[in-house]
Amino acid sequence: MSTHSPPYQIIDHTADLGIIVRGPDVGGLFINAAQVMADLMVKGDLGDKRTLREISVGSEDFADLMVRWLGELLYLFAAEKLIPDRIEINAIGPTQLEATIAMANFDPKHHRVLREIKAVTYHQISVRKVNDEWEARIIFDI
Repeated sequence: MSTHSPPYQIIDHTADLGIIVRGPDVGGLFINAAQVMADLMVKGDLGDKRTLREISVGSEDFADLMVRWLGELLYLFAAEKLIPDRIEINAIGPTQLEATIAMANFDPKHHRVLREIKAVTYHQISVRKVNDEWEARIIFDI
């Protein structure tokens, strides 16, 4: 739901939704992946009111970190109706991510759910550096 949509492409995947997303660095990749997921789920004007959230996610490697990161954001949308907007990565490494996120409240008067993403899967997950940028392949259960 960002005003600037990061570069990504949707990939064909039976009964699921797959994306390939890129970022200039690993932090930018994780920000872009979160923005793309929000763009795929919800449409509408986020307005001006935001709730700040501090999120810390641990993992085994970057691929696991991506699944857990997006899973945490998906949980916040499903359980608390919060949509990620502005994201700042405070620290990131293969086993840890810490971020501050400005989150908007979902309002059915101003927002429309485009598709329900049930889960972020480990199926074909990859996070890797390709030449001068980072790239992730992510499959969502819809």
